[in-house]
Amino acid sequence: MARPNLQVALDHSDLPSAIKDVKNVGDIVDIIEVGTILLLQAGDQAVKCIRAMYPDKKIVADTKCADAGGTVAENVQKVGADWTTVICCATIPTMKAAAEKIEEVQVELYGDWTYEQAQLWLDAGISQAIYHQSRDALLAGETWGEKDLTKVQILIDMGFRVSVTGGLDVETLKLFKGMSIYTFITGRGITAAKNPTQAATDFLDEIKRIWGD
Repeated sequence: MARPNLQVALDHSDLPSAIKDVKNVGDIVDIIEVGTILLLQAGDQAVKCIRAMYPDKKIVADTKCADAGGTVAENVQKVGADWTTVICCATIPTMKAAAEKIEEVQVELYGDWTYEQAQLWLDAGISQAIYHQSRDALLAGETWGEKDLTKVQILIDMGFRVSVTGGLDVETLKLFKGMSIYTFITGRGITAAKNPTQAATDFLDEIKRIWGD
């Protein structure tokens, strides 16, 4: 079982703050995400800056694309993104159009979706999925539980590379022991920590402890 990746999400509202924070952790994490909020505020400059800072890192543009998949994916690919995201309610043609213009597309699982839909994504060549505990759900008091782990395992068994995100901390990681998680994604769990460098290191050390190097 491969070691899961560690991904930092730059969910900042301005580019200078994102640059300041990523400097502390960019060399530690495996993947850097230019978050949706940052993309809305700073546009393609955010992707350009992060790519210039980390030319060898995998970079995700979290567009949560719902339409115009080919155009959106091509635009972020041109400025340095390796992957982009599409929302699970997007049509199959939108997902396929995006996948034609960029290295990989990840389906963001929000709200109501079915395993029948998920099979259609696989059939279309989309093999990355991101399972969420959304920010709003977490604020409403929801936490990771057996129902989430069951859904994640079913997706893995279907053939997806599944990333998980939403309210993760170092203690949460052990819930996923024995599961073939592709990537753990955290934003404020690292960037809002008192010592972001140490927080990122702690996340990576715990991942290695559970899954090995």
